[in-house]
Amino acid sequence: MRPEILYADYFGLSERPFTLLPDPAFLFWSKEHRRAYTILDYGIFSRAPITVVTGEIGSGKTTLVQHLLKNADESIVIGLISNAQGGRGELLQWVLNALSVEVPNDATYVQKFQRLQDFLIAEYAAERRVVLIFDEAQNLSMEGLEELRMLTNINANKDELIQLILVGQPELRDVIRSPKMKQLAQRVAASFHIPAMDADTVARYIRHRLQAVGGNGREFTDAACRMVHDQAGGVPRLVNQLCDISMVYAWSMDQKVVTEDILRNVINDGLFFAATMAAEEGDTT
Repeated sequence: MRPEILYADYFGLSERPFTLLPDPAFLFWSKEHRRAYTILDYGIFSRAPITVVTGEIGSGKTTLVQHLLKNADESIVIGLISNAQGGRGELLQWVLNALSVEVPNDATYVQKFQRLQDFLIAEYAAERRVVLIFDEAQNLSMEGLEELRMLTNINANKDELIQLILVGQPELRDVIRSPKMKQLAQRVAASFHIPAMDADTVARYIRHRLQAVGGNGREFTDAACRMVHDQAGGVPRLVNQLCDISMVYAWSMDQKVVTEDILRNVINDGLFFAATMAAEEGDTT
């Protein structure tokens, strides 16, 4: 039997509570995540040309996107594009693929653009709105972002035919705010930045994940929760990493509760890479 199954069974849990894959079933509605989701919702239903949500790596952005996809209204056609890169024309092909719009392999840029425009007009006539979500949008070049801005110029009367949601790391905000992106910034009607969780929120987050799989939420002491916050900096993905390996350690030591001592063992053994990297970066010798 795999170790992760054993530790889940040992703690009386139905599955591992701290996996790293985005899973809407584990979505923890912190005040900040609720605000971020409200902005996503607002952006869609207010027909905002561009909505921007940013946050550090592992802050829960993709999980929010997955929740949005799961709960989207049937009148909304959503195309999800992750890690899109490339120059002029390639990005347009990503858009067509995300919306399942077929074009000949030898189609020119103009033909692809016309096919997209025809699709958008047809959806508008059918009273469906089209939303494109770009996850990891910080990887888009300025040229790519400008190409996306041009897509928002496609309209019918006063209505937008396509809406964009850009989700990415903090540097995405810096790019959009740069003088060269002034026209793009003017089209951003809604935006939100997800900050790191504070200590109290991290404790509630840990309890929530444990209870979601059948735990009582007290498998980590209060002091251990505070230590997790200090070591992980309030970033959900790092919290998951540290909590997961700490539960493996507790299981191997035949302890039902994760304490500060167990966390110290994990960190001292170099198994929490975020702490190890921070220590190495701080070593100037």
